[in-house]
Amino acid sequence: MKLHEYQAKQVFREAGIPTPASELAESVEAAVAAAELVGYPVAVKAQVQVGGRGKAGGIELADDEDELREAADSILGMDLKGYRVERVLVEEAVDFADELYVGVTMDRGEGKPVAMVSTRGGVNIEEVAAEDPEAIAREHVDPAFGMHPFQGRKAVYDAGVDPAVARDVSSVLSTLYDLWEDKDGADAEINPLMVTADDEVIAADAVFNVDEDALFRHPDLAEMGEEGEFAESELEQKADEYGFDYVRLDGNVGIIGNGAGLVMTTLDLVDHYGGSPANFLDVGGGAKADRIANALDMVFSDENVDAVVFNIFGGITRGDEVANGINQALGEFDEIPKPVVVRLAGTNAEEGMEILDTSLVTVEETLESAVQRAVEYAGEVTQ
Repeated sequence: MKLHEYQAKQVFREAGIPTPASELAESVEAAVAAAELVGYPVAVKAQVQVGGRGKAGGIELADDEDELREAADSILGMDLKGYRVERVLVEEAVDFADELYVGVTMDRGEGKPVAMVSTRGGVNIEEVAAEDPEAIAREHVDPAFGMHPFQGRKAVYDAGVDPAVARDVSSVLSTLYDLWEDKDGADAEINPLMVTADDEVIAADAVFNVDEDALFRHPDLAEMGEEGEFAESELEQKADEYGFDYVRLDGNVGIIGNGAGLVMTTLDLVDHYGGSPANFLDVGGGAKADRIANALDMVFSDENVDAVVFNIFGGITRGDEVANGINQALGEFDEIPKPVVVRLAGTNAEEGMEILDTSLVTVEETLESAVQRAVEYAGEVTQ
């Protein structure tokens, strides 16, 4: 379960992590009232669970009421990467001298939690990890003993944090780890952790994701999850309507498969061949033609998708039914909106291959070749 920024900051604030003064607002007038309480200048921040809000126009600064009204009016109701913005956080603007990153997650390769610190805050940390992994200091933690104080200090030192704020940053990291552990967290991040000219550290953003299976131990967080349902994206609403298991990701290669393991394998292969998955979509077993058509409708509706790979292994699901669904969905378009690559195997796969309209889709015999072709198509769009 993902908390919204305002909810995560509430959790962090209650644990003792400094956060800017802020108020939640659902209308322009409420935003004006919130700014009067917080005090200008303020940041107006869309409360949707996506990255890159600033670049997409979801965060604006306002020095007075006129600018505040203009910012709130432009952000409230906007479509932000498939999410309709229903609320904004009106927050005290921080006059910062530096931006850091701190985070805690599970390193599945090591089988241990890992605490992270970087002086490259304020930017996409995944890009930093890919381009300059040495810029992120990591300290693995034995969950039997928790994070020792010296480990927090070591991570901060290894990251090259200014000694003037090293103690405070180490304290924030330790508190973040304790929250992650106590609240059954999946990911906990502050990006950026801002450093002011007076050497104060403030959590200017907050990410806190929690293991849904542990919510029975945290009724307060469960209530926050119910409160946050308003922000479900149109795609997620559509997935609920169709009865699909669906997770939206940040990439541009749409993925459709039948069975969670098959879809996960496809995601891994997209990553392996240099692509970036746009979603996890499992149509389930025994999918009929109309269900396949609905799946394509969903993926085509995602503006981030540049190419689609369809991976079906027939057990209960029949290859000819899948092929009919693909033809049915694509036949409704005057022009195919995104290139589609299909791989069929298993029950009635040969019949399905014969049915598929190859003027509408690209057919590949193996999963590897299908993924490679989809990644190639997606790469051509983004060049």
